[in-house]
Amino acid sequence: MALTDTAIRSAKPRDRDYKLADGGGLYLLVTPVGGRVKYRADGVERKLALDKYPAVTLGEARKARDAAQAKSI
Repeated sequence: MALTDTAIRSAKPRDRDYKLADGGGLYLLVTPVGGRVKYRADGVERKLALDKYPAVTLGEARKARDAAQAKSI
C-alpha cells in the first residue's frame, strides 16, 4: 500500500528505527533523529539519503528512487 503525506506526518520517532513501506521497493526509515529513504534494486536494499520531509516531498522521493534504480540496472 502506498504511503500518504498524512501517514508520514503522523509517523512519530520511537526508541528504535522503523520502516514505512511505500511500494516499488521504497521505504521511509523513521529514526529517533530523523528519516532516510530506503529502496530495493535488483533485490538488494540500498539507502538513499535525501533531505528531511517535507523539504523533499513524497513525489520527489519516488522520482529519486526511480532514478537510482535505473542507474543500478
